[in-house]
Amino acid sequence: MKITIDRIEKGFVVAELPDGQTVDIPKAVFPGAAEGDVYRIEKDCAGGDARRSRIADKMNRLFED
Repeated sequence: MKITIDRIEKGFVVAELPDGQTVDIPKAVFPGAAEGDVYRIEKDCAGGDARRSRIADKMNRLFED
């Protein structure tokens, strides 16, 4: 998904979504952002799977008999 930074107000970036809707996102999420910047947001399936696996391993070690 691509979003465009429409403007920056009071510690938030106002981002325009592909459908024209706007959302306020804390500016800390986009350090150095400027009006007109375009960001691509994508899901990292492999990263999510690896994280879930690490958490499951930790839980198994924690609750081992």
